[in-house]
Amino acid sequence: MTKRILFTFLVVVASILSAKAQDIPEHAIGLRLSESDGFWAEASYQARLSSDTRIELDLGVQGRNRYNALKLTGMYHWVFNIDGGLNWYVGPGIGGGLVDFDNDLDNRDDLEPFGFVTGDVGIEYHFDFPLQISLDFRPEIYFDDYNDDDIIFNLGLSARYKF
Repeated sequence: MTKRILFTFLVVVASILSAKAQDIPEHAIGLRLSESDGFWAEASYQARLSSDTRIELDLGVQGRNRYNALKLTGMYHWVFNIDGGLNWYVGPGIGGGLVDFDNDLDNRDDLEPFGFVTGDVGIEYHFDFPLQISLDFRPEIYFDDYNDDDIIFNLGLSARYKF
């Protein structure tokens, strides 16, 4: 419950602040590597909506001994400038995917869907050339049996080409 209150507080603070963000690139595409109950590699795309908002879509894969998983995450970000090319951002998101469990007891594969809601808070730097790097934190709340825990804490590092 405390985590939900903290997430709501961050979103409200971000909405109230009137700081003007640095001009967000029209598009950015790259790779996000994250750790949340296993290693994820995600193709990441961002699209500017306004001078201080954007959307982000991440398509990730995870392979483990017992299962393979594929997930799609959609985020909405409010972006705030700290100084020069340094920004911070916050926003809500939603996602879902498929997990393929390898059950050795009956020698069949089981494919199951999963869903989650998430929030995102991060920091990013825009270089003078078309590169953006970022570090973010995403608590993910799952609604299924895919994860042993209902809440997973996802920490990610991204590099994107801006165009």
